[in-house]
Amino acid sequence: MTAFTPSQARERFRAGLSVPTAGWAPGHTQANLITVPADWADEVLLFCRRNPKPCPVLDLTDPGSWTTHLAPGADLRTDFPRYRVWENGALVDEPTDATGHWRDDLVSFLIGCSFTFESALADAGVPIRHTQQGRNVPMYVTNRHCRPAGRLSGPLVVSMRPVPRELVATARSVSGTMPDVHGSPIHTGDPAALGIRTLTHPDFGDPVHAEPGDVPMFWACGVTLQAAVMSSRPPFAITHAPGYMLVTDVRDEEYRVAG
Repeated sequence: MTAFTPSQARERFRAGLSVPTAGWAPGHTQANLITVPADWADEVLLFCRRNPKPCPVLDLTDPGSWTTHLAPGADLRTDFPRYRVWENGALVDEPTDATGHWRDDLVSFLIGCSFTFESALADAGVPIRHTQQGRNVPMYVTNRHCRPAGRLSGPLVVSMRPVPRELVATARSVSGTMPDVHGSPIHTGDPAALGIRTLTHPDFGDPVHAEPGDVPMFWACGVTLQAAVMSSRPPFAITHAPGYMLVTDVRDEEYRVAG
């Protein structure tokens, strides 16, 4: 993939390119989106505070705003490669431009994304299988329930990366230094322990082929908030399409703590 700066990547997405963003602008933080009416914002914030592993908040906008300090000049209505529009928990549209759905009462949350630590994993020698295979990261709804917040509740969603057995400890250690973008994995090994029947049919994203000796590692995922929208059925919401993130100007290192 050609190396783009974050602004160049957003410019292409604003022009209509719709592809998963893993591997884009390496070294720069990526973010999930959930946008809700202002009268749901307190409950979303409380849900995030009660479930910080899947839902770490990187930024929170004023009602009606489409800007973020994570990427000055970016437009939250246009700069994700693909959006999802929800009404009463049902998916009603998947546009590449959400401007026509935007309202003055909407509050947006930018949530940390595990794509952010993939550059660090790669630098440590951990292969990123979904990027190598040109696929979206696979994501799964688990049998674990998040702590509810008012009207908002739902299951934990995880992303999965197959990692060579000898690099499992490295992957755990490297990702663990970045807690604001999901941090260390919540489970390694048997998917059945999370209620996942098969890895070949993810709930979101694409199936990824594991190489001999790979072990599945599961990280908490920001798509947890979309599962909560589906479960709790707020009257209206806008989210990113899973794997189609905002590429921000923030360097990954800003979210790294001492390991």
